Amino acid sequence: WKSRWIPPHDMELVRARCSQPSSSGPVEVQMCQSVLPCHANHQEELGAGQLLKWMDTTGCLAAERHAGMACVTASMDDIQFEETVRVGQVINIKARVNRAFNTSMEVGIYVTVQEVLSGVTKRVCVAFSTFVAKPTGTHKVSLKPLDIQGSVEEMLEYSLASERRRLRFVDISGLCSRKPVAPVVLTELTRVESIELVLPPHANHHGNTFGGQIMTWMENVATVAASRLCGYYPSLGAVDMFRFRGPSSVGDRLVFKAMVNNAFQTSVEVGVRVEAYNCEEWNEGTPRHINSASMIYYIPGCGGEKKTLPDVTYTTLDGERRFIGAVVRKRIRMVYLGYNNVAALTVLAGKRGWEARAYVHEEADKLSLKVEMKVKTTAFYAFSLLADLRLRPQWDKNYLSCEEVEKADEEETIYHIKCTTVNGSKSRDFVVLLSKRQPCKDGDPYVIALRSVTVATVPPEENSIRSEVKCAGFLVHEIGYSTCKVSYYNQVTSGVLPYVEGNIAGWSKSMEETAMSCISFLEQDLLTTQF
Repeated sequence: WKSRWIPPHDMELVRARCSQPSSSGPVEVQMCQSVLPCHANHQEELGAGQLLKWMDTTGCLAAERHAGMACVTASMDDIQFEETVRVGQVINIKARVNRAFNTSMEVGIYVTVQEVLSGVTKRVCVAFSTFVAKPTGTHKVSLKPLDIQGSVEEMLEYSLASERRRLRFVDISGLCSRKPVAPVVLTELTRVESIELVLPPHANHHGNTFGGQIMTWMENVATVAASRLCGYYPSLGAVDMFRFRGPSSVGDRLVFKAMVNNAFQTSVEVGVRVEAYNCEEWNEGTPRHINSASMIYYIPGCGGEKKTLPDVTYTTLDGERRFIGAVVRKRIRMVYLGYNNVAALTVLAGKRGWEARAYVHEEADKLSLKVEMKVKTTAFYAFSLLADLRLRPQWDKNYLSCEEVEKADEEETIYHIKCTTVNGSKSRDFVVLLSKRQPCKDGDPYVIALRSVTVATVPPEENSIRSEVKCAGFLVHEIGYSTCKVSYYNQVTSGVLPYVEGNIAGWSKSMEETAMSCISFLEQDLLTTQF
């Protein structure tokens, strides 16, 4: 396991906040950092390794505050970097425990960047780390559970923590995929190896190598490996997962091995493996595998020119395992996106202040719509029909067609939707991810969430306008044995607005007509789709 060391100059910038220090509710820890030239790379952008180090430190402090003892890191889940951070800006990192299990806990880490002059704040990334309590002596660990009585977001993260925990144990062995049709570059040609000696400044407060420092070194070799395929330094866009397998300490030699696993048109995945040797192991050539991760790099646009990566292939069994694993992890990332999809819809439905008469909710610059329908059928039956988007053209006149594009698993499916023309303009189309969930307990609704995604296999068409669905979907509540309430939500975007603006203005009844058509469709006797 890897635990955390906090440099003295960072410790002064750590602020812990807790509204109820003695309670077992979520405790939030914050770190605020000014981005200085020493934190930046050659392009005056905050180095991803440095950011990972700060995130790691903040997450550990939140975990230790909840556990009341030292904690070490087991893993850090997928990270999607949404914003570039530059010198002169201010990074704010918030971490809180989402859920505590027997000996481990999930910590959510939320990173934003602020422009000092304008005060504008943007989200950089969200990450989820798993920490394990490390008691002294032979004491048995039993972490106290969280008492979640806060916001809708906190309750949602609490419930999703167990789902993410299940995904962390997904086994990708034995899965297969196609080889590239026209291989150009051997992945073995991108191999990079580097060595580092662990010195006292690299150790944490437990005497082990600081996990954030290891992440920084891993990011460095991964970037070099990616550059060998691209021909220049690409941008780190995401981290699949850091898996800490064992400790290292001062005096160890750490060998970092990186190689491109696979390339996907505009992105490339690099696998990194970390091996540790003490003096005896170094002489005998018997390493300890202490860490591994997969990092995803993207090609930055240059003058509007669209660039794609060459196909890659392999010549060894290890190269085949890496190639196939990258394909599977890409599909798993879609599953994680599905959880975010469900989360957004649940938060929207849980907001207060809906105008009951018009079913409109206004918040800042956001406008959301809600339609409630009482249907004389079982909740599961309604859920089964609504969860197959290919059936929607049968009752929604705005849908011309809906085709399945890709299926990650039984709960996540991507569809391509073609819609009608409005007021003489071009027709619109949408590429959306549909995520469906059955109730976890009595009283919970069935959930069908929709959001737009970008898929390389479905590029925009010249004769239609590619539009966006930000947050939409259905919640189906069971009322009785053969009655349910179906609630439809949609956070209106510019692409959706032409189809609902008449209803907002009050001169159109198309929404009511669509709702009645939906009810009639759901009250049919025959279930035409198998689930």
